[in-house]
Formats: sequence, structure tokens, C-alpha cells
Amino acid sequence: MTAPPRPTLSAALDGCTVVIAVDRRSHELAAALERHGASVRHAPALTIIPHIDDEALIARTQELIADPPHVVVATTGVGFRGWMEAADEAGLLDDLHAALEGAQIVARGPKARGAIQQAGLTADWVAESETSTELGEFLLAEGVAGRRIAVQHHGSGADGLDELFEDGGADVVSLTVYRWGPPPDAAAVVRSVVATAQGEVDAVLFTSAPGAAEWLAAAAREGVLDDIVGHAESGRVLMAAVGPITAGPLLDVDITPLVAERGRLGSLVRAVVTHFGGGHAAHLATSAGRLELRSTGAVLDGAHVPLSRTGTDILATLFEAGGGVVSRARLQNALPRSGENTHAVEMAVARVREALGVPDLIKTVVKRGYRLNVIDPAEASA
Repeated sequence: MTAPPRPTLSAALDGCTVVIAVDRRSHELAAALERHGASVRHAPALTIIPHIDDEALIARTQELIADPPHVVVATTGVGFRGWMEAADEAGLLDDLHAALEGAQIVARGPKARGAIQQAGLTADWVAESETSTELGEFLLAEGVAGRRIAVQHHGSGADGLDELFEDGGADVVSLTVYRWGPPPDAAAVVRSVVATAQGEVDAVLFTSAPGAAEWLAAAAREGVLDDIVGHAESGRVLMAAVGPITAGPLLDVDITPLVAERGRLGSLVRAVVTHFGGGHAAHLATSAGRLELRSTGAVLDGAHVPLSRTGTDILATLFEAGGGVVSRARLQNALPRSGENTHAVEMAVARVREALGVPDLIKTVVKRGYRLNVIDPAEASA
């Protein structure tokens, strides 16, 4: 028996192809995007490997039960929950809970705070910037000398907190609850970066800084990073991050991503839906209405118009010219196996005109080429 189809919430992402470079909760994220019309491709660049059976983690937990900490630092929600689950699996949860009840508990962000609350504990302080730097500065300002501090690390582990607190005179107990492993499907990651570079993707979503860094590294290895950066700059592809930490690797390669306001998956979905459905995507004012480009065609006057891959490439070339004339020779580059046949360009343009249903949207400029019938801003306001 097949499951009933999920209700559609909006058509904001109709025609959008979205890559989610996410391992944890990827199916939940995909379902949320699909309810707004998106076509989703899974390409997690890293895998979260839990340490549920890690003897070192259990040993550190037993140390904290025997000698409770003064301070507990939670850097990630998934990591803190994983720690509690590991303690439960080992039959230590009640003892650990009792050991942590008298401690000052600080969180690096809202997801870590949520996990603390879910465990029946209370976060005494939360870093507004969601950074380890702010968290470290806060505790150093309070004074850490002689204090026993338990630090739960994120997957990459290298946040510098252990060394910072030890230099301040603290007794540090370090806990790495999960680590990053290789992608579950390395070929899917390669396909995703190549497709993004070729204009076949409308948005790429990231929920961790290590995952974002590895996806970008894959693009660099394939020699397509510059193309992706160019598409992001022009607005042809939206790069979106769940929070400012995740955005870091993107900013490092000169990509300015859309950053979700609250650092949660729901907020990330709303931000992407608002971008495409709320008039924030790159667009042109034309004689036929507002025109936006999609990887599968166009959105013209609010309606998605599917186009072939070749048709989309033809329209994208004209779109990038912003109403300027595009030569037949340049358009010919968008055609597969066209050779020197300029007639093929004429046929391809004719098919795009027919699909759009507005023949006058693409104007023929005699002996020069083609252009979109873009309305001059001054004319549009007259």
C-alpha cells in the first residue's frame, strides 16, 4: 500500500532543483522543500558517525560522575543528545544527570540549548553569535582557574576551547560525541557540484561548516568552483546556510550565502521559500511580466514554464545579457552538437518562444542576434 501524497503548501519552489549537502535529518528537510514544489537531490559531503560505543566517551562520562564538573559546555544539539543517549545505553544516565544538575551549563547556540532542555536540564547562558569564540570569552571573563569544565565538542573537534580553558587554569574533560566520516555517496557529491556549475541547480543548502567546506573542496577538485562562485554572484544559484558558523566556508570563497535567522532547519526552509516565492530571486521586468530563471525553465508573470535543457540554456544566456543583444554565435554555444549550423539557433529560439507563449518576449535584432524584451525602469514607472 503506497503512502498518501504529502499536502502541497505552496508553489514557491516550482521548477527549482535543490541540492541538500546534509546527512542528518536530510529526509525531513527534503520533505519540507518538496511540499513547496522543489525537486531535491541528496548530496551529503560528510557523514555523521556517532560514538555510541566509544569506550573513551563512556570513560570520560564516568570521570564526570565520580568528580562532577563546575561547568558544562554544549557546542551542538546533536552532540549533546548523543552524549545523553550514550550514557543511557551504558546505564549511566541517572548518575550523569545528577552530576550535571549542580553545574553551570552554557550552550553555543539555540540547538544546543534545546538539547539541554530536552535532557531535563537548564542552560544558564547561550552564545548569541553561536560561536565558540563568544562562548570562550564569556567563561574566561567569569574566570576558569581551578574550575572543572566538561566540553562537548562538535564533529570536527578543533574549536580551540580545551586549550583556551587549560591555559586559563581549568581542569578540562573533553568529550567528542560524534565525528565526521566520508560521504555516503561520493559520486553524488561530484554530480551535484558539476550540475551546480552547469546551471542545473537553483539552490544548495548546508547545515554544518565541515559539510560546506567539504562540498566546496569537491567543487575545487572537479575544477568547477569558480563557475559556482560566478553563478552565486549573479543570482543564478542560491547558496543557503543554517547559521553564521555554517556560512563561514562559503564566505571564505567569496560566496555570500542566505543565512537562516534562527539556526534551525525550519527557518532554513522558510528562508529559501521566501527567497524564491517572495520576489527576491534574480529577475527582469519584461513586456510579458516579471521573468525569473529556473534550472528547469522560467517563472514568467508568476507561472512556472518548463523548458528543455537546451531551451533553459538559451534563455539563461539571454537573461544574463539583461536585455542586451546576444549574437547567434554566442547562443550557438548553448546548443548540443550544433556545429556551424546557425539555423539550429533559430529553431531553438522558436521553440523557447512557443513554450513561453509570448513570441514578442524574445526579439530578433536583424543581422545582430536576439535580446529579451526588457522594460526600461524609467519606462516601467511612467
